[in-house]
Amino acid sequence: MSQYEHFSYPIRVRYSEIDGQKIVFNAHYSTYIDVATTEYFRHVLGDRLHLLADDHLFDPVLRKIILEFIKPAKLDDVLDVYCRVAKLGKTSFELSHTIKRDDELLVKAEVVQVNYDVNSGKSQVIPAEIKEAFIQYEKLSHSSI
Repeated sequence: MSQYEHFSYPIRVRYSEIDGQKIVFNAHYSTYIDVATTEYFRHVLGDRLHLLADDHLFDPVLRKIILEFIKPAKLDDVLDVYCRVAKLGKTSFELSHTIKRDDELLVKAEVVQVNYDVNSGKSQVIPAEIKEAFIQYEKLSHSSI
């Protein structure tokens, strides 16, 4: 594990997630990443995650995802889905993910999310306290913002 992989969430591959080749169907990796991202937010921001969304302060939505498939996962594998905020912008942020089986790299992903305002239907500024929580947790330099 590198210094950039200090948060991970375990997921066990279920039968319904494999395809005719008996490997995880590619679309399920996006779900694994989404689950790990939510758990990462909960870990960094605590129990207030839903309140932040309900108060229309921090409600991220997916803007872009790039997946690089290296090796397949199989039925009953326990995967560690690593997640970290790599860069913070004014209204958006980049996440870096890796999916591993033990220490074997299976998938790399780059994700961009935007802080969404459901009332206006547009992006909105990420609150300073949220940015600071990510900066502190990830030990980001202020040049990464």
